Amino acid sequence: MEPNPYNSTVIGKILITPDLMILRVRTDEPRKEFEAGQFTTIGVLASEPRSQNSVMPIEQYDPNKLITRPYSIASANHETQNFEFYISQVKSGQLTPRLFNLSQGRRMWVDTRILGVFNIKDTPEGCNIVMVATGTGLAPYISFLRSHISSHKDIKMVVIHGAAYPWDLGYLSELQLLASAFPNFYYFPTLLKADNSWNGLRGYIETHLQNRLLEEKCGVEINPEKTHFYLCGNPKMVESVSLFLSKYGYQPHTKKRKGSLHIEEY
Repeated sequence: MEPNPYNSTVIGKILITPDLMILRVRTDEPRKEFEAGQFTTIGVLASEPRSQNSVMPIEQYDPNKLITRPYSIASANHETQNFEFYISQVKSGQLTPRLFNLSQGRRMWVDTRILGVFNIKDTPEGCNIVMVATGTGLAPYISFLRSHISSHKDIKMVVIHGAAYPWDLGYLSELQLLASAFPNFYYFPTLLKADNSWNGLRGYIETHLQNRLLEEKCGVEINPEKTHFYLCGNPKMVESVSLFLSKYGYQPHTKKRKGSLHIEEY
């Protein structure tokens, strides 16, 4: 591998919390237009310094090793040179502490390939779309909305986002703005550890589904013929919501079999 394979520059960094950020990167060369919801791989060399609030891992890498990991793209699909990523720091990890130490103007690596089959083109016309996420699993839905909300005014689109605290809702303002601008879009953040200042939903996502949140607040029917579900985030959430939806006849969508339940492995 070349001593320095970097091909991109950090153009923005929003530190939402010490361990949660939005990273914006400009690639030296534009990529091909992609499908909203897809991912690409990003990385930095092991020689890059780690963030101050990280924990040094036991395993040490050669300084010339390129440490990489796939991340869902949060930017719109027509943004082929400016990319946005929603990243949570794993303090003992190899990559994220180095990413969190980057600042504007620093260089990094972004793969030329954009991959993945987690996108809304597999939802038939006229079907509602419910996007369920925990944590940074929200990222592909931000791309969905930035790319397609203006062209999907004929259906209802819902985001249900689970997090621990209010400050973990990195796209709160943008999603609230979309909900006020588009009458067919609904946004429901739900928190597990909020204090009394939080006036929104609390508890697990599947509990709200069981309590008919979609039917009563949005007029959305849980029916695989009328509503497609997208799941991305904590594996326990994915398992629990999938089990709940299976009672309504939902089947996972795969390359070999069409279904109304779309799951992004986290």
